[in-house]
Amino acid sequence: MLETAFTAFVTFFVILDPPGTAAVFAAMTRNLAEPHRRVMARRATVMASSMLFAFAVFGKPLLAAMGIGLPAFRIGGGLLLFLLAADMVFARQSGLRSTTPVEDEEAAAREDITVFPLAFPLIAGPGAMTSVVLMMGRADGDPWAVVTVLATLALVMAILLLMLFSAGRLLRVLGITGAHVVGRVLGIILAALAAQFVLDGVLQAMPALGK
Repeated sequence: MLETAFTAFVTFFVILDPPGTAAVFAAMTRNLAEPHRRVMARRATVMASSMLFAFAVFGKPLLAAMGIGLPAFRIGGGLLLFLLAADMVFARQSGLRSTTPVEDEEAAAREDITVFPLAFPLIAGPGAMTSVVLMMGRADGDPWAVVTVLATLALVMAILLLMLFSAGRLLRVLGITGAHVVGRVLGIILAALAAQFVLDGVLQAMPALGK
């Protein structure tokens, strides 16, 4: 259980990137009052958590209904997460956790960014949804492992909420450069995790290919 908890924590923490998300949130809400920012942070975290927990419970059955095997999803998901890792390491955006210029303008024009772009795609983006399904697949139906993965996800979401609450102070301490440095380090870890997901998928698929 400890290994499952550690792997899940590292995966979720790297994917959700609480320091980086808090820095973006602080920049987008710098002209808003603190109480308003806290309300948005709380609502966005609840929405994103609901979306991710729903994906954790129904993601695998949905894949099965679409005829997608878990090995294929591990390989595809690992490649997707590797792309996100490359974004983090090189501090560029491919669209996995970013928005288009038109969407940026829309977000800047509104005071409430709870649903878009904070809850989605900054928190519950494609990378986060993919990682949730992959970690639940690793649990392989073991009740204790499933509970461990879900509890770890809840813990990381709680950490994210705390960092969103203190986003202004965090940005002042880290600065934009500091936030990017943290993101790059987490990106390297994510690249290794993504490679492991791909290897797991390939190894799991090999017996079926040999038949």
